[in-house]
Amino acid sequence: MEPIPKPDGAADDQHLTAGFHHRDHLPHIKRAGASYFVTFRLVGTLPGEVLSQLKQEREAIMAAALAANRPLTWHEQEELFRWYASRVDRHLDAGHGECWLRRPELAKVVADALRFHAGQRFDLLAWVVMANHVHAVVRPLPGFTLSQILQSWKGFSAREANRLLKRQGEFWQGESYDHLVRDDEDLSRCCHYTTMNPVNARLCARPEDWPWSSAYRPPARPT
Repeated sequence: MEPIPKPDGAADDQHLTAGFHHRDHLPHIKRAGASYFVTFRLVGTLPGEVLSQLKQEREAIMAAALAANRPLTWHEQEELFRWYASRVDRHLDAGHGECWLRRPELAKVVADALRFHAGQRFDLLAWVVMANHVHAVVRPLPGFTLSQILQSWKGFSAREANRLLKRQGEFWQGESYDHLVRDDEDLSRCCHYTTMNPVNARLCARPEDWPWSSAYRPPARPT
């Protein structure tokens, strides 16, 4: 995988490691040393009318924070997380759009990209590759930002997947979702949510049965 570019200066990159900023249509909260629950999805996986409805609901949640130019409160973060989990994932798990990651060779590309720099640039606490989206719980290590890590994951896997598919064009949707993990209880919940996604989508009976997940446990070979 290509190296993550180092920031030119701490002041220039500070908004990527701490504070409140926007990327695409979503507000993002960053805190140095924090863990994040992140979701990124294939392009075209949410119908236009669904995106419009979800945008209206999301804007209602964010209005107070945006008006005051302040970070979302923990309560607002929890509300936004529940909104995302209950609405967006339900549509993603329904299999809208291209579901290229159902192909094992493409799911492997993404899984390998997620794990490639684990322990060097970030701690990867939980992850799962679904048919059209990815969840991960990640803690950037000093010197690296969440934005850089996502760019590396998505950039490398998109090029490799497009090569295997013999296609050109966008592979991942540009906008990603991230949730700042509040405490150990929140961390446990986010990791559980991540690895349980295949079970909740009725793709397997147990999280350890899903091969593209940090929870996967291969069946024991007969002796």
